[in-house]
Amino acid sequence: MKTSLRLPLAALAGLLFLTGCPDKKPVETSETSASAPPKLTKAPVFNADSAYAFTAKQVAFGPRVPNSKAHVACGDWLVAKLKGYGLKVMQQPFEAMTFDGTYIHARNIIAQYQPQAARRVAIFGHWDTRPFADNDKQKKNAPMDGASDGASAVAVALEMARVLSQQPDSLAPNVGVDFIFFDAEDWGHDATTQADVKDQLAGSGTDSWCLGSQYWAKHLLPANYKAEYGVLLDMVGAKGGTFTREATSRERARGPLDKIWNTASQLGYSDFFRFEDTDAITDDHVYTNQAGIPTLDIYHYNNSGDFFPAYHHATTDNMSIIDRKTLKAVGQTVLQTLYVE
Repeated sequence: MKTSLRLPLAALAGLLFLTGCPDKKPVETSETSASAPPKLTKAPVFNADSAYAFTAKQVAFGPRVPNSKAHVACGDWLVAKLKGYGLKVMQQPFEAMTFDGTYIHARNIIAQYQPQAARRVAIFGHWDTRPFADNDKQKKNAPMDGASDGASAVAVALEMARVLSQQPDSLAPNVGVDFIFFDAEDWGHDATTQADVKDQLAGSGTDSWCLGSQYWAKHLLPANYKAEYGVLLDMVGAKGGTFTREATSRERARGPLDKIWNTASQLGYSDFFRFEDTDAITDDHVYTNQAGIPTLDIYHYNNSGDFFPAYHHATTDNMSIIDRKTLKAVGQTVLQTLYVE
């Protein structure tokens, strides 16, 4: 996940976005949402074993760094997998320059379930990996697997797509679902770990993080795309994963956020989905919100005070930290929420 910068970025809707560990601890509250949770309707079962296998498959390609063979191979596999589920698949190739002056070839991948449905919900994630583990104490220039940071989110979305594709029309949700995987999200400049490296994008009007979502927001695909809301998944597979109500999510997508957190509570997943309010971060949801899609961010918040967990941008973000219980909690909650619509 992006933004390890500790300096404040531009304000959005009166909120301060932080790119990493904030200068002060987020405000944490224990109150629950005032809105009454809806009665849950029957939803399909999210298979955590399948999501785990999808995570492992992505990691097996090697680091999915743009311009690499592993990146191309994994992208081709994702496209084939989504087409195999009968979804309408589109690819959005683009070129970009990263903060260190590297020119990359990248692509966003979009897959639509029930493309004819007027009401739509977007499930966002990023499928690339950071090219260097700059937060690693010993191997800061090493490539990283991105098992939780990237692969787990895509895996949860893939399993949702697989399950939905198996449902007869009589058991389909009342909304169409768009699975949108952004590329080049994680090749950003971290002012803390890379203070000696110049950010060549500074002052250009382009954030060094989230290049894929920035491109998509300016070139919507499908054209004129609209959705009732979006859910950004990021770092949703690690053991002990906890997810809080991030400030931009509360500000821009409070209704869907409450719906998801209340659904998680009804399913018995409150240990994962905490009724705690935390500060804003810069992630792909900043740009999907700017594109007019009210989007909330589900990401692993570290309650120890370091904001992001220790594996963030480190070589320890590998399959050893992936936990089926976390994948299940996130996948079943989001899948169930689609059936509340």
